[in-house]
Order: sequence, then structure tokens, then C-alpha cells
Amino acid sequence: MGDRLYRAALTALALTLPLLLLALVSELVMNAWPAIRRFGLHFVWTSVWDPVAGVFGAAPMIFGTLASSFLALLLAVPLALGVAIYLTEFAPKWLRQPVAFLVELLAAIPSVVLGLWGILVLGPFITGTLGPGIHGTLGWIPIFSTKPTVGSNMFAAILILTIMIIPIISSICRELFVGVPQELKDGALALGATRWEVVRGVVFPYARAGIAAALILGLGRGLGEAIAVTQVIGNRVAINTSLFDPGDTLASRIAGQYQGADTALQVASLVYLAVILLVFSLIANLAAQLIVRSVAGRHQMR
Repeated sequence: MGDRLYRAALTALALTLPLLLLALVSELVMNAWPAIRRFGLHFVWTSVWDPVAGVFGAAPMIFGTLASSFLALLLAVPLALGVAIYLTEFAPKWLRQPVAFLVELLAAIPSVVLGLWGILVLGPFITGTLGPGIHGTLGWIPIFSTKPTVGSNMFAAILILTIMIIPIISSICRELFVGVPQELKDGALALGATRWEVVRGVVFPYARAGIAAALILGLGRGLGEAIAVTQVIGNRVAINTSLFDPGDTLASRIAGQYQGADTALQVASLVYLAVILLVFSLIANLAAQLIVRSVAGRHQMR
């Protein structure tokens, strides 16, 4: 009887999270249904957000979400992998733990604090120093074609997201690299491989499934971040090619307007944005699972 009760309790706990997810999805769809019925799939590629006229579209926010998240991931990956490799392979033992602690502490900083730092420090630095320098050197590239006039822009949001993504990827990759069997690395060194060749030929292949999952987790953090991005992105409904222009994301639009929405249709449209964001998050997590299984399967075959 005790085993049966224990199994029943564990089964109930295991079913709680899937049921919670179903409840969340159904509640979002029900609240977004007026906007879904009114705009349909045209909502996804409509660029107008006009509460007065009752016309809403998600295209600028979808563009801002994908652009800021993927560009932040592009900047964060080499930095995060570099930190993880240094801490596991090259840093002296007395330095590894303090630096690792500081990296993990960076992940614990509240996003609103990072957003405030972005307003007070990063925004003026982009407007006064970094932005004009990049524009003067790389202004022929469309993404740097305009000179920053305000500190709240897409580039500031990308840098904030990069800072938030780096400790996540770095911490996970560091644990993966620590788990590589030492005899594999010693064997490669004994055969004449350099330290970098050991990292490239032994460490990376052994941990690549986990690295792929870490990258997807970092991307998921970028897709869903709201408060810090809202503080620095500028909240302009427009699809701009230049990173120095203000923009908007799905999460920042929801966080910035939900409490002040004037009409039921605007509320439903904001919940519709939440449904789209949830779909993106589910796709990212599904992709992580598929990548991990694919890479692990090829590793086992070898």
C-alpha cells in the first residue's frame, strides 16, 4: 500500500507541470481570441499598432525580438565560450573559483538593475562615444547606417541581452568542460597536441550536445526578457534596418502597455503577442531537445 501511494503521489506531481502548461496555453488563447478572430494570421505581418483606430499588428515586435535575441547570442557565444575555456583549461587554480563566482553572480543581477545601468551608463556611452565611432567606421553597412541620437535604441538592447546571456552559457559550458574525462585530454597531449588542439579536437566534440543546449537556453533568455529591454530599446513600433534606431520586442510591448491598455481589443492584442512569444519559446526548447538528441546520437554512433 505504501508503494502504491508513493507511486500515485509521484505520478500526480509529474502530471502537474504538463497540466499547468496546458492551462496556461488555454488561458492565453481564450483571452487573445477576440484579436485572433479579428485579425487572424494577418496580425503576424501587420506593421501598424494604433489603439485609437483599433488596428494592431505584431510584425515590428516580432522583428525586434528575433533581431535583438539572435544578434545578442552572436555576440555572447564567443565571449561565453572563451570564459569557459579559460576557466577550465588555462586559468591558474587560485583564480578559477573567484572568477567563476563573479560570472555566476552576474547572472543573479536583477534585470531591472541592468536596465537602469543601461539608461544611466550604456545609453550615454553609445550616444557619445561608441555609436559615433562605429558609424564613422562601419557606416556603409546598413545596420550602422544612422548615427545614434538617443541612448534608447536596438543596439543598447542587444548589449544588455548579451550581458544577460553570457553568464548562462558560460556557466553551463564550464560545467560541461569540467566533465570531459582527463584521460582523453592527457592522451591527446601525449600524442603531441597543443592545448588549443586539445580544446578543439577533444573538449568541443565531447561536450557539443551540451553546448548546443546551452546556446538555445541563452536564446530563450533573450527572447523572453522584458524589463531590461523595455528600459533601453526605445519602444518604437517600426522595422528599422539600423541598430541605432529605437525598436520594440514582444515582451517589452506587453510589459509596457498591458496595464495601461484602454480597450478590450488592445488587451486581446497584447495577449496575442504573448501567445506568439510562447510559441517562439516552445520552438526554441524543442529545437534544443532535437539538437541534443541528434548530436548525442551521432556521438554514440562514432
